Amino acid sequence: MKRGAATQGKVAESVSGAGGIEIKATIPDAQIDKALARFKLSADNDQERFIYFFDTPALDLLNAGIVARARRIIGKEHDSTVKARPVVPEKVSTDWNKYPGFKIEADASEKGVVKSASLSMPVEKGLIKAVLAGEKKIVKLFAREQEAFVAELVKGKIDYSTVAILGPLHAQRWKLEDRGCPWPITAELWRREDGERLMEVSIKAPIPQAAAAIGGFMAFLAEMGAERDTEQQTKTRWALEFYAAKLGAKAG
Repeated sequence: MKRGAATQGKVAESVSGAGGIEIKATIPDAQIDKALARFKLSADNDQERFIYFFDTPALDLLNAGIVARARRIIGKEHDSTVKARPVVPEKVSTDWNKYPGFKIEADASEKGVVKSASLSMPVEKGLIKAVLAGEKKIVKLFAREQEAFVAELVKGKIDYSTVAILGPLHAQRWKLEDRGCPWPITAELWRREDGERLMEVSIKAPIPQAAAAIGGFMAFLAEMGAERDTEQQTKTRWALEFYAAKLGAKAG
């Protein structure tokens, strides 16, 4: 078997069962301004959002493979999401397909491929702010369907009385195209309250294009001179560890 065919077969196996693949790379802070200028990205053409995570100070949910978050998307519908990773797609009930906010994705980076399942539901405008003000409980942000989703995927439930609000993250998101990349690119810039930034660039592709998309996107980034974060830290962990440490400092 040729090496290329073997590689494609390995990638196909790693993404089996997912509805699509998202290839991600993180850009370190020192390269962000250059990337913004390269693609002409600014506050004038972004989609602004504020993201809040919910976890314990010890990040028990994250460490158990669960992410719970809510987003205020300026000018658009707000939502909440529960996500589990890693998952085995064949073990996830097909009943969830009836929900528009359900998806199974394969997230790929140079470190490998991880499959995740998530369920997003709309949140009434004003509810997130009410939770932040302490006027409503955190559990109000999540629907019964999302609680059932978590119970199925991780055989447990989220005790919202034990979690805290971690955030906000101020995010800017852009959709763009470049002649050097056959797939539309999404760029998302997150900023913590300490001023630290992390930028993620990604593409989405159908499963049959997985091997070509992974190789092609990484080659595109190399050609444009992006200094990718070699640790490939996820935005979520980067954010949660900071806010969890802040909670710990307050408690101390």
